[in-house]
Amino acid sequence: MPLPIAVDAMGGDHAPAAVIVGARRAVDELGLEVVLVGVPERLGDVGDLPVVACTEEIAMDDDPAASVRTKKDSSLVRAAELVRDGRAGAMVSAGNTGATMAAALLRMGRLSGVARPCIALPIPRPGHTPAILVDAGANAECTPEMLVQFATMAASFVSTHHGVAEPTVGLLSIGEESSKGTPLVKGTHELLARSNLRFVGNVEGRDLIPSPVDVVVTDGFTGNVALKTLEGALRFVFGALIEAAGLDEESRAAGAVLWRTLGPTVASLTPESQGGAVLLGLKGICVISHGSSNDTAVRNAIRVAAEMRDADVVGRLRLAIAALMARDPKAPDAER
Repeated sequence: MPLPIAVDAMGGDHAPAAVIVGARRAVDELGLEVVLVGVPERLGDVGDLPVVACTEEIAMDDDPAASVRTKKDSSLVRAAELVRDGRAGAMVSAGNTGATMAAALLRMGRLSGVARPCIALPIPRPGHTPAILVDAGANAECTPEMLVQFATMAASFVSTHHGVAEPTVGLLSIGEESSKGTPLVKGTHELLARSNLRFVGNVEGRDLIPSPVDVVVTDGFTGNVALKTLEGALRFVFGALIEAAGLDEESRAAGAVLWRTLGPTVASLTPESQGGAVLLGLKGICVISHGSSNDTAVRNAIRVAAEMRDADVVGRLRLAIAALMARDPKAPDAER
C-alpha cells in the first residue's frame, strides 16, 4: 500500500483551514492517503484525517535556517522526518519556502552526486504538459556545471512525471545566439551543447509563456525574478480584463461571451491549477506550494506529490545523476 502524503497543516497564509479542506478534498476526490502534521489545538476539527502532533510552527517571516535548527518540533521539520523515516511517501507545504527547503534538505539529505537541490516550477502551456523552470529560487549563485545538473534532473522529471520521451532543454538568456549572455550563460551553453540532453539553444524571457521547450534552465536568482515577473504580469492582465468586463451592461454581456472561451485558458494559468513547485535532488519528495495557496492549490499539490511517489521520481533522478557523473567526472559533487 502506498505511503501517505505528509501535509504541513501550519504552513501558508490561509493555514490551517485551507490546508485541512484541501487535504480532505485530496482524500475524497482523488482517493489519496494523507497525514496532517500540526499543532492539535490550532487545527480544530479535522474529521477522520490522521494527525501527527507537534508543538511548534515556523512562521512565514521566520529566518529559514535558524528556525529549522531551533524549532525541531515544528510541523515542517516533523513532516520532513516522516519522509526520511519511511512513514510518508512525500511532504507538501505552503509555508516558509526557505524553511521548507532547509527542513527537507537537512532531514532527507541529497542524492549522491547532487551539488545543490533546485526548485523545479511548472510553467503552464495550455493544451500541453507544463514546461519546467529550474532553478526557480533555491540557488542564487551557480556554476555552469550546476546548471547542467539542474537541467539533467529537470529533464528526468519531465520524462518520468509527464511522459515526454525526449524533453527539449533551453537556456534562459538575453538572445538566441550562443554568443549572448553572461559568462555563466556562455559557459553553460557550451556544456549543454556537449551533453546528451536534447539542448536546442538559448530562449528569451518572452518565450516563457508558452514555452517552446520542455525545460528552461537558469540560475536561481534569474529564475525567481522571471517567475515573479510572470506572476505580476498575469495578475495585471487578468485584473484589467475583469475590470473592463464590468464597466457597464454592454461590457458585462461581451465579457460573458468571451469568458466561455477564455475561462479554461485563464484557469490553466493560475498557480492553484499547478499545485506547486518540486525540490529536485533530495532522497525524498518535497512539494512547495504557493504561500497564498487555497484549498484547491493544496489538493493539487498533494496530487503532484502522490504522482511523483508513484512514478519513483527519486529513483529515476538517482539514475540520471549517476549517468551524468559517469560521463563527466568533473561534474559538481556534494561530497567534494
